[in-house]
Amino acid sequence: MQIREKCGLCGVTGCDNAVALVAEGLHAQQHRGQEAAGIMIRTNDNLYVHKGPGLVSEVFTSIPVSWSGAGVKTAIGHVRYGTVGESGVENAQPIMVDIAGLKIGLAHNGTISNALRIRNDLQHDGSILQTNSDTEIILHLIAKAIVKCGYDFRKALEKALFPLEGAFSLLFLTHDGIIALRDPMGFRPLCYGKLSGGGYVIASESIAFSVCGAEYVREVKAGEMLFFPHDGGEPESSTFAESGKLAQCIFEHVYFSRPGSRVFGDSVYKVRLAMGAKLAEEAPVDADVVMPIPDSGTFAALGFAREQGLPLDMGFTRNHYVGRTFINPASADRAAMVMRKLQPIPEAIKNKRLCIVEDSIVRGTTSLARIRALREAGAAEIHMRVSCPPHRHGCYFGIDFPESSVLIATDRSVSEVRDLLKLDSLAYLSEGGMLSCITAHKPEDYCAACFNGRYPVNPVTIGT
Repeated sequence: MQIREKCGLCGVTGCDNAVALVAEGLHAQQHRGQEAAGIMIRTNDNLYVHKGPGLVSEVFTSIPVSWSGAGVKTAIGHVRYGTVGESGVENAQPIMVDIAGLKIGLAHNGTISNALRIRNDLQHDGSILQTNSDTEIILHLIAKAIVKCGYDFRKALEKALFPLEGAFSLLFLTHDGIIALRDPMGFRPLCYGKLSGGGYVIASESIAFSVCGAEYVREVKAGEMLFFPHDGGEPESSTFAESGKLAQCIFEHVYFSRPGSRVFGDSVYKVRLAMGAKLAEEAPVDADVVMPIPDSGTFAALGFAREQGLPLDMGFTRNHYVGRTFINPASADRAAMVMRKLQPIPEAIKNKRLCIVEDSIVRGTTSLARIRALREAGAAEIHMRVSCPPHRHGCYFGIDFPESSVLIATDRSVSEVRDLLKLDSLAYLSEGGMLSCITAHKPEDYCAACFNGRYPVNPVTIGT
């Protein structure tokens, strides 16, 4: 079984507080993965890794005290959310290996869509794989290429990446520094910022920069490889693959990224406000109050309320000690967590016509439970507005809805979904409306296959 991973990356070079900054950067991106965390460091004479299951705050408490010394100026880290497969420590990252005497580490965000075919080829040629993560196959491809490239790691890396298809934002740690890169279609975000005292921070989301004291520089370009020297010197840019077509994941803006981040060059906060306003323009509602599903629906709800001139109120109180239900791989656990995570406030709900703004409806189980709770709290009417189109197709690039059969909108009309959820009305933002809220790139530079079924990479090549 292949693991499809949606994760968070953070790397630091040229700073005495590298371990602490990576920990802070990963903590700011904890929403990207709650199953496992890990860090790998470079000392003056060696590379070391520490990882395990759990949150950053749990895993990093057992980091050796010596790692906080002045000799550790370079480190990479990873938080993991495996959408398919086991969540054990064997699949935690970074993965550290010794290839022909060269010790390296790798942290990966994304899904290699042709990983199973490559895995089968590697095993047929005698390779022994220890995990079922597609991240490991990259290291095996490097091992096969490095001798042919005269032990030049960066050349071997370019050769190893050539056959890969799908989503991969990668951080490599070597004794010389960090290599950061994005796949030629740029599915997953990766950017870097500069520390005021010298050195750099590389992260999946720019939200990591504010807690590290770094200033945003730019995103890593699709098909670009950046080398960050361990002493904090200027990064060296090269192109390992031409980017013919971008396929950046629009769901990063709809749901997954934090609103304080800049993703694919756009402010997530501004995009979500715009999505809410566009939704109100396309599907206005006769209601007393607009209420968001916190937290990811909050800013779309704010944009909706402003556009329609309705008051915004909070009808749910959130228990912040419960993890995000979307990123819990077990559906039974996810359903059980719904009402522990959000509880309705009867005084804000009773006898009111509610317009509930949700960022997305995927399986529908959480929405159904919340609507039932709002009815029980005395809502007079419940109208739902969703700030993206209906999910009708599986995602094969890292998001946790890999099969169309689990999606509530597959083979159902909007009115059928409305009736199933027991709503008074339901409307989704159109695909064109959603993509019109992007400013840094053209609409065609985004992957919206989960909505329209137009996959930038053929999903037939992907096994389960």
